[in-house]
Amino acid sequence: MSPSQSGSEPPGDAELHDALAKLRSQIEQIDQLIVRLVARRVQLARDTGVVKRAAGMPAVDPDREQAVLQRVGELARTEGVSDADVRRLFALVIEFARAAQTESD
Repeated sequence: MSPSQSGSEPPGDAELHDALAKLRSQIEQIDQLIVRLVARRVQLARDTGVVKRAAGMPAVDPDREQAVLQRVGELARTEGVSDADVRRLFALVIEFARAAQTESD
C-alpha cells in the first residue's frame, strides 16, 4: 500500500503542515489585534467628534487626513512594505473615522 493509500503522508509533509498551521495561527492573532486597534481608533474618532462639535469645528479636516496618509506612507516605507498599499488601507480607516465623527451630526 502506498503512503497516499494508507492515509499517511510522506516524511516532511507533517512538518510543513505544522509550520503552515503555526503561521496561520500567528496571522489570525494579528488579524484579531488589527480589528481591536481599528475599533479603538474608531472610538477615538467618536470622542474627537464630540470635542470638535463642542469647539464648533468641522468634523472633516482634509489637511489632517493628508498628513495622516503621508505619515503612514513613510512608516510603510520604513517597514519595507508598499506605501501605496498602506495609504489605501488607511484611506479606508480614515473613512471609518470620518463616519464615526459625524454619526450624530
